[in-house]
Amino acid sequence: MLIVHTTSPYNAEPPLELLRENFITPRELFYVRNHGDVPEIDAQAFRLVVNGMVERELELSLDTLLNDFPKRTVMATLQCAGNRRDQLMALKEIPGEVPWQAGAIGNAFWSGVPLKEVLNAAGIKIGAQYVAFMGAEEVIRHGENVGFGASIALDKALSNDVLLAYEMNGKALEPIHGFPLRVIAPGYIGARSVKWLAQITVQAFSSKNYFQAHAYQLFPPQTNAETADWNAGLQLSELSVNCVITSPRDGEIVSGEVLAQGYAITGGGRKIARVDVSSDGGNSWTTAHITQGDQQWAWAFWEARLILENGDAEIIARAFDSASNTQPEEARHVWNFKGYMNNAWHRVKVKGKS
Repeated sequence: MLIVHTTSPYNAEPPLELLRENFITPRELFYVRNHGDVPEIDAQAFRLVVNGMVERELELSLDTLLNDFPKRTVMATLQCAGNRRDQLMALKEIPGEVPWQAGAIGNAFWSGVPLKEVLNAAGIKIGAQYVAFMGAEEVIRHGENVGFGASIALDKALSNDVLLAYEMNGKALEPIHGFPLRVIAPGYIGARSVKWLAQITVQAFSSKNYFQAHAYQLFPPQTNAETADWNAGLQLSELSVNCVITSPRDGEIVSGEVLAQGYAITGGGRKIARVDVSSDGGNSWTTAHITQGDQQWAWAFWEARLILENGDAEIIARAFDSASNTQPEEARHVWNFKGYMNNAWHRVKVKGKS
């Protein structure tokens, strides 16, 4: 059912036509992004370590998290920073990266302990600015196990909607989605929602883990791996406004009236305010109807009816969020050698009936 890109580690995404069928993504259709093999964790022996700039270091069992802390449920869409990378790869080679299409995204109900409750229990010392997370997976880079880590700013960590989640869509997390515990940082790239969470460290600086300080960085189009100054990249956090056409599909044969459908997403707690669709190269636009999605951290579903003349056409979609942010016109303007954050106008070429 999933399009498998790599098997070790396992990375897979759903076909777009299946993804768009459900506003709440079923577990079996939720994309999977791993950097190492899925760790085997004994739920009974599990302990979450909380340390760093805290008044009291903690070691919390799963039972303690379930029974001694309040439970909160948040609807949130997670999106991989590499979503839509295949369209950047079509412009120029991006070696060594997963060739994600536009399905590295999913929306779910996440339930767990608000992170701020655990931080309040530990007590935060003056001077703390970041909360860092480490997962339990082994990830080998350059012959060394660097693990997988990330951090978020303290003010984000203390918001109501950042969770230490143990449930997804009302059921315990599956191993591929982070069992027994994972971070959910709504509005941020998926890499900040660390799976198989083992340790939380409160500190004065952002995570020095390879994946925060090195891998997940954005560089200008003229930069490559050989010329990159790894201390000068932009660390990725909030999602950019983005829009994807899920139907019709590229190369599909159509005629007459066509129902274009898709999803749109933005970050920072903003909402999708408008989606425009064009079938004449952007000379004229149809305002799409947003059929679902007015939640702070969730995607929106949209649709628009277009009248296509006989012959081939290119359907284009762009979104605006509640802060009037929109998307760049061309993918070449956002190309980068890591293939991150492609939010150019989405384009699908369809064929007219002969």
